[in-house]
Amino acid sequence: MKTYGYIRVSTADQNEDRQLHAMQELQIPKRRIFTDKMSDEDFNRPACQELVKALKIGDLLYVKSIDRLGRNYEEILNQWRFLTKDKGVDIIVIDMPILNTRANHGGELMGRVICDVVLQLLSFVAQNEWETIRQRQSEGIKSAKLRADYQTDYM
Repeated sequence: MKTYGYIRVSTADQNEDRQLHAMQELQIPKRRIFTDKMSDEDFNRPACQELVKALKIGDLLYVKSIDRLGRNYEEILNQWRFLTKDKGVDIIVIDMPILNTRANHGGELMGRVICDVVLQLLSFVAQNEWETIRQRQSEGIKSAKLRADYQTDYM
């Protein structure tokens, strides 16, 4: 069993130090920490794809928070199921310890159900937050244009 970490920030300008520090505290070797600096439209990110290829049955994957994995509700659920069911990988979300598939290996049905419910809820929240941010950006751009037009018309 090998331990891996996945880090994602949305742009090259953003700093991944907070996530990297969490991985270092878990003593994950640098060579097994995969980092993407790009938006999360889907899971076709280069480091994410490389990570998925490296993961084997019984490996453990850490992510700092569920929104670092992704922000699209369906994509997160599909990727989670693919990694845990098809690839046989365990996942631990550092900021949400209840999202720990290793804790549910004893066949404990209640633990799996709780994990699944929390995963669905947090995936929904991540997508909803992303949509809210995009809406606010759009409204801000529209407002700035209207303000600029107003100033041009009345100056």
